[in-house]
Amino acid sequence: MRVAVTGPGGRLGRAVVAALARAGHEALPLDRHAFDLDAPEGIGKVLDALEPELVVHSAAWTDVDGCAREPALAMRRNGEATGILAAASAVRRIGLLAISTNEVFDGEGAPRPHAPRDSPRPANPYGASKLAGERAAADAYASAGAEGSLGIARTAWLFGPGAPDFPRKIAAAAARARTAGEPLRVVADEFGTPTYVEDVAEGIAALVSAGRTAGMHHLVNGGEASRAEWARDVLERLGLAGVDLVEVGLDDFPRPSRPPRWGVLEPTAVPATRPSGGGASRFLRPWREAMAAYAPALRESVTMSA
Repeated sequence: MRVAVTGPGGRLGRAVVAALARAGHEALPLDRHAFDLDAPEGIGKVLDALEPELVVHSAAWTDVDGCAREPALAMRRNGEATGILAAASAVRRIGLLAISTNEVFDGEGAPRPHAPRDSPRPANPYGASKLAGERAAADAYASAGAEGSLGIARTAWLFGPGAPDFPRKIAAAAARARTAGEPLRVVADEFGTPTYVEDVAEGIAALVSAGRTAGMHHLVNGGEASRAEWARDVLERLGLAGVDLVEVGLDDFPRPSRPPRWGVLEPTAVPATRPSGGGASRFLRPWREAMAAYAPALRESVTMSA
């Protein structure tokens, strides 16, 4: 299948391009020259030239604090640009799989995983802009009578190669704290699911291969953790367990964008990728297993940056 991918230089977009290629698909990277969140109007001509059968829309403005400082810009980049891409795709009968976030939920109420059927209610401008993108895409495909060609894939707490992720930031903060002889303060009352970008990309490729991208998907690794629990896991894998870690509250770290206190998504299954899998489905592996797979690359990147 010919699959266009927006944001191919980002953490997730890069992994999706590679996973699609491994699965035997023709991945068509749409870099910023082809699809610019600040100037998305020309995307129709790009689609006409490339003739993809599906677009995976991973490009987004993910600076959550930046979104809080400039909510109108966040809405244009994450909401309106997604709607323009969706309208151009829908009218051409091109499928769309738009990547979204757990932050479409406010994380209040009873601590149970947010299911795909749950009504979203974002509590910050980033989440609001991503929800606006989801709804704009749904409206575009409904108007074109092509609802069955739209998929939304929400994910959360992505880690993996690329710009410094939470594990690398924690490693750097731990090194600074140890040098200064101070404890490392980490939030203990914000919960989510650390999710390996490579697993999400493989899940997307499996959905594409099975022709099952339509609908709502929650692509996250299994289990849940607080930021503090995740930080401890990182430090143990890096041999930094001796760093004094102090648990603090979310309110002790004021910032422009407040994340959902409970950001855990209920995972959805993806098609089995093994030839013997038949029509079976599977869930992405538990996050600690994913961290174990990432640990060698994490240790190497931390060593190189030291």
